[in-house]
Amino acid sequence: MRTLIVIPTYNEKQNIQKLIPRIKKAMPGVHVLVVDDGSPDGTAKAVKAMAKSGGIKVIERPGKMGLGTAYVDGFKYAVAHGYDYIFEMDADLSHNPKYLPDFMKEAKSNDLVIGSRYINGVSVVNWPIRRLILSKFANFYARFITGLPLTDCTSGFKCYRRKVLEAINLDDIHSDGYAFQIEMHYKALKRGFKLKEIPIIFVDRHAGSSKMSKRVMTEAAIIVWKLKLGITK
Repeated sequence: MRTLIVIPTYNEKQNIQKLIPRIKKAMPGVHVLVVDDGSPDGTAKAVKAMAKSGGIKVIERPGKMGLGTAYVDGFKYAVAHGYDYIFEMDADLSHNPKYLPDFMKEAKSNDLVIGSRYINGVSVVNWPIRRLILSKFANFYARFITGLPLTDCTSGFKCYRRKVLEAINLDDIHSDGYAFQIEMHYKALKRGFKLKEIPIIFVDRHAGSSKMSKRVMTEAAIIVWKLKLGITK
């Protein structure tokens, strides 16, 4: 069964050079696809240097086009190249590759496996209390409006079976950031796929700068109503 891990990047050279070897150690034989948005720090160049060892590819985009479109490009690549299991994870080391085998185990009997920071209380390291409260409220809000049966609606660490991505019209996905995660979870659920959460410990980013912004939060607040009202299908 062929497995691909899709990782969007923007100025993640330091982190990606640490992350990919850890992924390969945790799950030998897995392929890695980095979707880079023209990082000025040379992220794409660093990935191409590592690609000489095999199983690593980079898609270079001309500039910052957004997290959502990066994942869509990666998912389209995965489907076109016949991968059976497709992961998404952050480049900043907040998602520990040691959990990858746990995802694969659950993906045998589930269609979408989601790494949850909240299924066992709160499993977040290095977040200020304000951000934790904001995240918890955002998840409550998304769950209340959409009916998603998840403790972590905005998680970006997950594994899809290919049939999920084939069933969702990826060309209709235009959201970004947290909104993208909520939209993908919702559309998978509405198409009858089986969702499963597993516990992870989330550690805040090691290097670089956070992509959090008011625009990202506002979009997430709006997308739940679009989904609820059927404006986006």
